[in-house]
Amino acid sequence: MKKFIVLPVFVLFLLTTLSARDFKITSPDGKISLIVSVDKKITWSVTFNGNQVINSSRTAIILGDGSVPVENTAIRRPSTGSINDTIRAVVPHKRALINDNCNYLTIAFRSGFSLTFRVYNDGMAYRFESDLKDPLYIKNESAELSFPAGTYSWFPYERSFMSHNENTFVYTLLDTISNRHLASLPVLFRPGNVNVLITESAIEEYPGMWLRGAGNGKLTAVWPAYPKEEVLKGDRNLVVTKTEDYIAKVSGKRFFPWRVFIITPNDGGLIESDMVFRLASPNRLDNTDWIKPGKVAWDWWNANNIYGVDFRAGINNQTYKHYIDFASENGIEYIILDEGWYRRGNLLDLAPEIDVAELCRYAEKRNVGIILWVVFKTFDDQMDKALKKFSEWGVKGIKVDFMQRDDQKMVEFYYRTAAKAAEYHMLVDFHGAYKPDGLGRTYPNVITREGVKGMEHSKWSKDVDPEHDVTIPFTRMVAGPMDYTPGAMINMEKANFNPTFSKPSSQGTRVHQMAMYIIYESPLQMLSDSPSNYRREKECLNFIAGVPVIWDDIRVLHAMVGDYVVLARKNGNTWYVGGMTDWTPRELEIDFSFLDPGNYIMEVFQDGINADRNASDYKHLTVEINPDTRYKISMATGGGWVAKITAK
Repeated sequence: MKKFIVLPVFVLFLLTTLSARDFKITSPDGKISLIVSVDKKITWSVTFNGNQVINSSRTAIILGDGSVPVENTAIRRPSTGSINDTIRAVVPHKRALINDNCNYLTIAFRSGFSLTFRVYNDGMAYRFESDLKDPLYIKNESAELSFPAGTYSWFPYERSFMSHNENTFVYTLLDTISNRHLASLPVLFRPGNVNVLITESAIEEYPGMWLRGAGNGKLTAVWPAYPKEEVLKGDRNLVVTKTEDYIAKVSGKRFFPWRVFIITPNDGGLIESDMVFRLASPNRLDNTDWIKPGKVAWDWWNANNIYGVDFRAGINNQTYKHYIDFASENGIEYIILDEGWYRRGNLLDLAPEIDVAELCRYAEKRNVGIILWVVFKTFDDQMDKALKKFSEWGVKGIKVDFMQRDDQKMVEFYYRTAAKAAEYHMLVDFHGAYKPDGLGRTYPNVITREGVKGMEHSKWSKDVDPEHDVTIPFTRMVAGPMDYTPGAMINMEKANFNPTFSKPSSQGTRVHQMAMYIIYESPLQMLSDSPSNYRREKECLNFIAGVPVIWDDIRVLHAMVGDYVVLARKNGNTWYVGGMTDWTPRELEIDFSFLDPGNYIMEVFQDGINADRNASDYKHLTVEINPDTRYKISMATGGGWVAKITAK
């Protein structure tokens, strides 16, 4: 790892004093410029290639006594410099090696607070820092943002802070978004021909940031208040009924979360950005050798619709042994026991026909691991006892569900779970969760999370369609891995799809589903359909079971938010290419110049000639290519295209 900090005397080209309290800092490539003004309040504006893309009319932190320690206070000194690091990801979901290169500005105030801005080639970020002895109550933060006239947004409308954060990103003119409209992060904006995605990184002992419309292209950041009273409804919905008059209570010496603004003129640049990971707190685990990414045979989505067997399928050991056998036969690393394996309210009270210890012994002999689904509140109440027992049984991970909040108290639960699970060498998959914020860098055993409107919604709605599928790579996935749970083998055309809870199907073609294994990032990736359906589709199963879940490199080849995406990912010496389109058929040309010199064999699955009438129709073929090849692909309505490329 290399890191260069350049002293201020040598970096006058980075920091230009425009007046006594105005500062300018640019990205390493010079395309992004940030001007920060410190007067009675702090304001800033960002340009890309000279065109303004976003500005803030106030950036502040407000303490419990109402004071604002970064306003009307003297600057102790500004400092600047650059960072040039190489980060090696423990669990790489985009790249194995991540270049962390930026220029920065830190403004220290005599109040004991400071504010740091970093400007990267793909965006900018800022965070507060405090250096005080006594604990602090944070009454609020202020982040007043505005975009140029005519800006559009992909806005994930929310009803309240109590949310699974599973949204449709609605394309809308920002001027129409008022203070009645609330959004969880990330949110994508397009001022002119540039993309600006707002999210955050390193949320620790602090609530998550949301955005509320303010009209006329303006937005105000908002945070959920600290819970004062909570009421448990059922076993899983812990609802805040009263709040304190502050958003957080924190130690006086700390870093606050990074507010992240990813900026790129190319839609594909959103997918390629790993800024959230770069800004996250470094790995805190001494030993990570036990962390094993992989695929999972999942029971809940397909409602245990196993057929052609001589036992009654359901929540019983025979069914899960069948999943284990299926996983073992196909090199799938894990199975999940989802809802129903324990009696509600007690993780140590097993369902009548479930013996987890026996299943773990059976699975271990077949080189398969078991992951257990748990409701967060029950788990939190029994965390130590439950993890100890799970470890004794031989469980490899937990899927924690129904948090539905990101106030400070709930964020602390995530960290507590991550640390305690790591003590027992267990993976964590958070469902009913807020967006990723880089926690997977800090605790690499937190291997994926939901916080996305995934394929489970196809069991009860039509929301998860091909247009949605080619929107979330540019929005939700930019924040980090997403457990969308792909893999449907019953595929339907737009006109013929109807949601069915107990016998679900997907919208779009078979190859559209297959492409998700390449396009969607998740180091713990589900095979959501029934083993019986996969066994009928052995050719497709062999391909998706063989797609890696961690990657060394990524290249986005074609991309347009909400329309289509084609990208290539590398694992070792093998490249995989995946493409998906919305309901519009597409013909695109792939340029294979990203390949090293030589000749290659490309195994292809493409939409069949009748895929518009029968979405399960596909064609499997093999062709020879080299770096000079220009290859035309066709995707049907709701279609896809996948390829595996190996050296000849």
